Amino acid sequence: MSGIRPAAVADMFYTGNPTQLRAEVQSMLAHARVTAPVPKAIIVPHAGYIYSGPIAASAFAQLIAGKDKIHRVVLLGPCHRVPLSGLATSSADFFETPLGAIPIDRELSDRLLQFPQVQEFDLTHAQEHSLEVQLPFLQQALDEFTLLPLVVGDASSTDVHEVLEAIWGGNETLIVISSDLSHYHDYHTAQQMDAATCQAIENLDGKQIHYDQACGRNPVMGLLLSARKHNLEVTTLDLRNSGDTAGSKDQVVGYGAWAFVQQ
Repeated sequence: MSGIRPAAVADMFYTGNPTQLRAEVQSMLAHARVTAPVPKAIIVPHAGYIYSGPIAASAFAQLIAGKDKIHRVVLLGPCHRVPLSGLATSSADFFETPLGAIPIDRELSDRLLQFPQVQEFDLTHAQEHSLEVQLPFLQQALDEFTLLPLVVGDASSTDVHEVLEAIWGGNETLIVISSDLSHYHDYHTAQQMDAATCQAIENLDGKQIHYDQACGRNPVMGLLLSARKHNLEVTTLDLRNSGDTAGSKDQVVGYGAWAFVQQ
């Protein structure tokens, strides 16, 4: 990969017009209710903004009060395009969106390569939307920050947990996990499945989350291990699906947002 990983899903998952994108993200953030202290970690969905944007905004809005304190974002999401074993860093120096370029924390990214479950693999990053769609929200919610992007493939909860522990840091470091919930069930079935996933997350019990309940199950499970170790308290901020936002109720995708704060 060249020095810049360019936006791959602008004008597909969100508008590529910078002025319009800034206005849309700011509007979604402004309509979100701030209910918790500034979180250490959040879980957010990654569909097109018309479907999951307001749900994601409910988590990103919690960060605004800490925008001058958070200087590093560790972002993990599942691979949809190019499979991999373990977790993948990128060789890029910047990840770009229509709102500008975000510098990659190269020192931290390179340090993670000491772990056997981590590899540098640009191909899995090139078209991956689960990370990219979070970036405009981060650019509007925070001041200047560096980014550590990690695509998570076939990895155990322990694999992810070990990596998170290595980069956990203090108040300057935010952990963002990107995951949608159930996929393509009818509205009522999805509600039941997503409610069970929500309960598992609130209980910090990743073992109760099955593969058909969350596409980002692997990074979510790793975060829940770390949240339990660090005594974090979780708050459910939103739980809806595409039938509530912009789609039919015949086949829906579930979305949730959670904030994890230090007790």
